[in-house]
Amino acid sequence: MIRIFTTLIVAGFMITATAEARPVSYPDGWTGMFQNNGDRNSAHIHYSPTAKTSIGYKYEHWRDKEYDLHAVQMNNLLKRWNKPNSQANIYLKSGLGVVDGKGGDFLDESDVAGFTGIATDWEDRRYFVSYENRYTYAGDLDDFYQQSARVGIAPYVGDYGDLHTWLMVEVEHNPEVDDNFTVTPLVRLFKDTHLVEAGMSNHGEVLFNYIYRY
Repeated sequence: MIRIFTTLIVAGFMITATAEARPVSYPDGWTGMFQNNGDRNSAHIHYSPTAKTSIGYKYEHWRDKEYDLHAVQMNNLLKRWNKPNSQANIYLKSGLGVVDGKGGDFLDESDVAGFTGIATDWEDRRYFVSYENRYTYAGDLDDFYQQSARVGIAPYVGDYGDLHTWLMVEVEHNPEVDDNFTVTPLVRLFKDTHLVEAGMSNHGEVLFNYIYRY
């Protein structure tokens, strides 16, 4: 079953670019992403040698699956559309590493792991939509597909340097679990190089993400 549904580009418009949760930064830029949701805790530190590529370290702790994933992740900007008042992007996000079992049937077991998926987004200064999918292979420990989508609206349009606010809803679908749809209303706040997201899903699970770009 398919799952349905983190520098200014144009002066005066892309005020979100310095802190946006995108997988590729500006050339020579570093980004740290620390995320928590109902499934996992994760950290992703990456460096962008160009405006189209980033490479870094990805860590994930899957609580119910009881394993940790360590991977080298590469993100590639496949296509960008810059318009006078909007921007859209398509990325390929892939990683290769290992998983370590932390409990259950796979305690102390390790295996090769890899993942790949497409992420895309569109936004102007008022509206935001995004979609992302991922297939993960973790040897004998796991093998799954998931995807998610977001829609958002800014209740006000701030100037460069202001505190910016987005009200969003995220929908996730994981076909392997009983409650395979998760809906999470959340608030995104960002200023300068800092971005924070917080929300609670329909299953009572907390989402909290912090992203720092430097």
